[in-house]
Amino acid sequence: MADGNSGVGLQLRSLVKASGELEVSLVQVPIPTPGPDEILVRIEATPINPSDLGLLLGPADLSTAKVTGSGDEAVVTAKIPPQIMRALAGRLDQSLPVGNEGGGIVVEAGASPQAQALVGKTVGVLGGAMYAQYRVVKAADALAVHADATPKDAASCFVNPLTALAMVETMRLEGHTALVHTAAASNLGRMLVKICVKDGVELVNIVRSVEQSALLKSLGAKHVVDSSTPSFMEDLIAALTATGATIAFDAIGGGKLAGQILTGMEVAANQRAGGAYSRYGSTTYKQVYIYGGLDTGPTELNRAFGMSWGLGGFLLTPFLIKVGPAETQKLRQRVADELKTTFASHYTAEISLAEALQPEIMAAYNKKGTGAKYLINPNKGR
Repeated sequence: MADGNSGVGLQLRSLVKASGELEVSLVQVPIPTPGPDEILVRIEATPINPSDLGLLLGPADLSTAKVTGSGDEAVVTAKIPPQIMRALAGRLDQSLPVGNEGGGIVVEAGASPQAQALVGKTVGVLGGAMYAQYRVVKAADALAVHADATPKDAASCFVNPLTALAMVETMRLEGHTALVHTAAASNLGRMLVKICVKDGVELVNIVRSVEQSALLKSLGAKHVVDSSTPSFMEDLIAALTATGATIAFDAIGGGKLAGQILTGMEVAANQRAGGAYSRYGSTTYKQVYIYGGLDTGPTELNRAFGMSWGLGGFLLTPFLIKVGPAETQKLRQRVADELKTTFASHYTAEISLAEALQPEIMAAYNKKGTGAKYLINPNKGR
């Protein structure tokens, strides 16, 4: 191989057994030879996103985790509550690779000019199975970053940056003029603040602490409300009235927050309109999209927001399909151009594949805390 490797590499796998047990381990897999329009990437950075955790650990009870072996030979097992097993029927007894995106160096390429042009370049890649030392992808699917960018810079150049851009574009496409974002101090949230400041878009940020509020204001955020304070609803309504925001993207999912946002939008719409009372509520359409599940409990709606509203799910891939390849390429290019500014990511810790199997580290990255993000370097120490 061009990289001098042995022809095999380690890959992290997740297995849900029909017996009701999760098994996470490292396996050796052959390193494929890239086809004519493909590249072989030595993965040196890949983030643990909430969407990755759903596949990696699922609903396993990590308090029951046990480890056999050590290092690359470690195998972690944990019990899955019986009532949840039915929802996992589609993946039983399948050893699945994990990791949506990553960054690395192109060490080998197929014969096509597009693939050959990437040899030796640092790229960001998307396509699953990134918790591995090597990954083959189509050259067209890789994002070549500028020469001063590292694999760590490129590791998170798809999921969070494109989702943040997609939120703003969805706002525009659906006729809204300002938006709301929850868990707003996350890596994605910080990117969204920078996008909105740069593009002149009004944004209401919902956070859960004074520290998170201060962080976003330091980035230029104008409207930040803290859901942990007694004045939360009053503060939210004031921000919604000032901005006219009628679309929200909610990373929390469960609990009362989505309903509170819709209620706040309704009150703000009535205050701005100043018209006659209607028992059906305002005619202003209000939309909340749930795109995360930091709270896995039920979504609770207290119907205090009239009849002109919507609640739905939001995912990046359907959005990109909707806008098409040309628009998607424009968004990708913006990410590449602003990778170290607008779309810079911040990580809590960098760990190896073997360290990702240590129970205390697993418990830490599974907390899904706002602003806490772990990075796996599959080739760390090798």
